[in-house]
Amino acid sequence: MNKLGILFVCMGNICRSPTAEGVVRKTLRDAGMADRVHLDSAGTHGYHVGSAPDPRASEAAAERGYDLSGLVGRQVTAGDFQKFDLILAMDRDNLVNLLRICPRGMENKVRLFLSFARYYTGQEVPDPYYGGQDGFARVLDMVEDAAEGLVEEIRRRQA
Repeated sequence: MNKLGILFVCMGNICRSPTAEGVVRKTLRDAGMADRVHLDSAGTHGYHVGSAPDPRASEAAAERGYDLSGLVGRQVTAGDFQKFDLILAMDRDNLVNLLRICPRGMENKVRLFLSFARYYTGQEVPDPYYGGQDGFARVLDMVEDAAEGLVEEIRRRQA
């Protein structure tokens, strides 16, 4: 079975997308599916290339049992559209930015991460960077919801 490649994308790759990567990684591991999927995260902007996730994101994630250590910020590249089967944006602005650089014919790989959510469908994962710790908890609530739906989608695709 070929591994499914999934890339999570936000603006700077230090808050939302590494959180999504960490949550989905653990959700897949808990479901016994970690070996079926290659996960990564990136930002549409290069502000934080080489940086660890925001300490507030790491702390909020750790409080719920998710490990973001070892993740390093990077920027989306044109090659990512070849490498990944799903490229999941945290919000509509980043979705638009992804579609601007997406090679023709690969647009079907790009969608909003919360399109997999049960409770937050049709919404965007808000950027918690300029807010308080409660924003990072809200991001986790949304990401956990979408992670469950994404794992179900992976099961369907690989059945």
